[in-house]
Amino acid sequence: MPDSFKVNWEHLPLRRVPGQARSRDKVIRALKAADDIVATDGVTAVNLSSVAERAEVSVGALYQYLPDRDAILAALSWRYHARLEALLDEVVADARRRPPRSNPVDYVIDAVAEIYREEASARSLRDSAGLPSFDEQRQAHRARMAAKVAELLEVAGVTSSGRPPTALIAAVAFTTADALLHEAFAVAEPERSQILAELRLVARGYLQPRDPS
Repeated sequence: MPDSFKVNWEHLPLRRVPGQARSRDKVIRALKAADDIVATDGVTAVNLSSVAERAEVSVGALYQYLPDRDAILAALSWRYHARLEALLDEVVADARRRPPRSNPVDYVIDAVAEIYREEASARSLRDSAGLPSFDEQRQAHRARMAAKVAELLEVAGVTSSGRPPTALIAAVAFTTADALLHEAFAVAEPERSQILAELRLVARGYLQPRDPS
């Protein structure tokens, strides 16, 4: 199974946590199957039967861990969030090892954009409705991502009005970037590149030092 489907069993939202390796393999296969279905047929095609069939797992075996469509999408969404956060951690670590030589704001925007480019399936779940737990999950994810962006801004040497970026500044910057990045990767070129260029301008205006005069 690909490394991208390693899961944190302690935090993955399941009806119950599988204790045996064979059971965990079934859950991983189910998540991979659900991911494939989202990529090929869209979120609406995900349900207990379709996932069990593609994963070659019985409905009964899957039910005890992921009993319905909402549970499957919640687990898939959590895994996507964890993946995005892990990728951003890697970017921060890389920036610490090799400080960026380009415009630091552009470096941050391009790094985050590349993460979103790689996680196309995560964007498919962005507008999933009917799951009350999604809002809470998204809010927690955004808070963690904003904290990581604040760290990346500091590592990259970005200041706002001549002062280090605060948690609030990072949260505003990330929320703005998050919305525009989702818009950018929902459209084709050349509109995508145009949106990304505008995002860089917005970020520079907000994050780079301004002349107090």
